[in-house]
Amino acid sequence: MESRLAEKALEHFVIERKRYEITPLIQGYINHSFKIADAGQPKYLLQHLNKNVFQDIETLMHNLQAILPYLYHKDYTSVDLMPTKARTPLYRDSEGEYWRLMTYVPESISYNTTNNRAIAKEAGRILGIFHRLLKDVPKAGLSETIPGFHSLEKRLTEFSDARKNASPTRIKKAEKWILLAEAIVKNIHSDIPSDLPLRICHNDTKLNNFLFSKETGKALCLIDLDTVMPGYFHCDFGDALRTLVNPSEEDEKDVTKISFNLSMADSFLKGLKESGLELTSAEKLALSYGAILMPFLHGIRALTDYLNNDLYYQIQYPDQNLDRSISLFTVAQKTLANKEELANSVGRILGK
Repeated sequence: MESRLAEKALEHFVIERKRYEITPLIQGYINHSFKIADAGQPKYLLQHLNKNVFQDIETLMHNLQAILPYLYHKDYTSVDLMPTKARTPLYRDSEGEYWRLMTYVPESISYNTTNNRAIAKEAGRILGIFHRLLKDVPKAGLSETIPGFHSLEKRLTEFSDARKNASPTRIKKAEKWILLAEAIVKNIHSDIPSDLPLRICHNDTKLNNFLFSKETGKALCLIDLDTVMPGYFHCDFGDALRTLVNPSEEDEKDVTKISFNLSMADSFLKGLKESGLELTSAEKLALSYGAILMPFLHGIRALTDYLNNDLYYQIQYPDQNLDRSISLFTVAQKTLANKEELANSVGRILGK
């Protein structure tokens, strides 16, 4: 059904008229995405935007159009929005659903997890370049696509509300992990510097949102730009790091497989250093905090969604959100145990 809707939506964009191969992609948690290929060669990425998550689609697209011109650079692979026949960046179908078409980055690959330090270094390098290119974007011109997206206070309030309204069955299943969340949050100290500069951030820098060249292994760009908005660098840093130091999938059921690999963190930091991005002393001090905060935030969001009967994230099986939360809380615990070592690496590689 969804593929037929995608085929109809594709007809409304200004592209060559021909029979394309439309393949659903299941990697994303929020939007429904489709690879559009011509004779086996990927040409476009078609997305059905989730208006329940992104409740102001116009703002989202305004942000995207504002940043894309800044991402044209010899060191960064750009993507383009394809216009509709009405010369708009979005197509809205008869059901009020929003569709967007973007160019596909050829000969590229992404990874959910990795043990490869070269990939970690390249991820750090391209993240630094991304931030370097966007440093001159007027922050006043961009708005929050999801207000309070990385606010710990907001996520804990949502978690508390979900607990009050959850079914007894789900509360019982999640009881152990609810207690774990409460224990971890007591150890997350928000004693970070108050003078952190506001930047234009990606805000969803898990590893599979980085594209790499199949031929050279070099990082090309970041994708999934719907959460690009003002934010703080330690969140982008921590979100990427959580998927690099731990080689397990985000919903790994065997927590004994979850680890914190400091050498991967060092490689990521070396790539960041190579990018030429300049961070303030306050930002460097906040990096270890961000590395703990981000897996915990994702874990509490997944647990909240589980208690809310899986309204936010796409799931492939009934308890997937619970498994996500358990795995992510474990990553947060492992990172917390390595906080001092990570802080030492930051100082040694990036300086004070």
